[in-house]
Amino acid sequence: MVKLYRKFKPYVILAIIVLVSTFILWLPFILKAESWLGLQIKNPGFQNIYQNFDGPLYIVPAKTLYNIDKISPPGKGLIVSLPITAEYFAAHLPIYPILIKTVAPFIGYLKSMLIVNIAFTIFLAWFFYFLLSKYKINHPILLSSIFLFLPRFLVVRSVGAPESIFILFILMSMYFFDKQKYLIAGIFGGLSVMTKTPGIILFAAYSLIIITKYLKTRNFDLRSLYLLLIPGSLLLVFLFYLRQYNDFFVYFHTGGVVPMPFPFSVFNSQKIWVGTAWLDDIIFYFSLYGLAVFYLYKSRFKTMFYFALLFFISILFVQHRDIARYSLPIWPLAVIAFNKFFTSKAFLIIFFAIILPASIFYSWNFLLFNIMPIADWGPYL
Repeated sequence: MVKLYRKFKPYVILAIIVLVSTFILWLPFILKAESWLGLQIKNPGFQNIYQNFDGPLYIVPAKTLYNIDKISPPGKGLIVSLPITAEYFAAHLPIYPILIKTVAPFIGYLKSMLIVNIAFTIFLAWFFYFLLSKYKINHPILLSSIFLFLPRFLVVRSVGAPESIFILFILMSMYFFDKQKYLIAGIFGGLSVMTKTPGIILFAAYSLIIITKYLKTRNFDLRSLYLLLIPGSLLLVFLFYLRQYNDFFVYFHTGGVVPMPFPFSVFNSQKIWVGTAWLDDIIFYFSLYGLAVFYLYKSRFKTMFYFALLFFISILFVQHRDIARYSLPIWPLAVIAFNKFFTSKAFLIIFFAIILPASIFYSWNFLLFNIMPIADWGPYL
């Protein structure tokens, strides 16, 4: 019994950390506070959590399965009062909507949107802890806890969003790739690319590793062909879109695909997805993840290095203000790269005294700012 307790204790602790931190972020809205530590809440209530981007945009495809006649009934127009087209929802890939739809019959779509994300955040924390333990990295429970509190991730995992699902599938795919279980790696890689399209970078990273290995050994493992499940899964999504939208390339016609014209193009306040010159934090993220790539290169984690390198290069091209969110898949790899620093006494003092409370205050402010206008709740219920 004692051994069983010791085995599962870290998993219980991580689940509690996820649930308690989420509850703290939700607290002003659960209490329907009109003001909170200086923040004025115009419309008190929990609907502020439901309304955070991009959660509700995943509910529509969850309810309609991308059926264009249900999204925009002939003669009636779009079922949601937003300045977008029916094609816009194709930018929100199927895995998260399918999970929402699976749980919705029991608790409704809005609650399902949140519960699915929270559940997968717990699964992600568990798997990250498992990964750290397997790789014999010191202080896995501490590092897993720190991983959960990157400010932008703290917000994303507390509202409707697919990032926790996406990151979990990426980490699981890389883990099984390193164990040369290519079928399982291909399945989880395929699930990642059906959650968010940047999952295709896994296939590029694996291809580089396999080609490099082949050039050295002149041996090719036929089992690695299972990794074709990754681009094959994206092809399957596009074929599904062809059936629903009558447009194989509708994903690129949504208006929701972020431009990637050239490196550092994000530093342009005149572009629609940027809209501000206050972009100092982006330099921090570029620096953090650039250094992580360098440290991973010098480490034993070669698969992580190749994936982080290619993902980091792609992020340099992204022309969107929210680099903090788009770069999240590199964050767990950065925690591994800097594991000694993140468990140092100096960092832990700063983490508990400054980073943790600041992240909570940041999150309350962000949750009130990032609200999607909803005039009619009917399509989301």
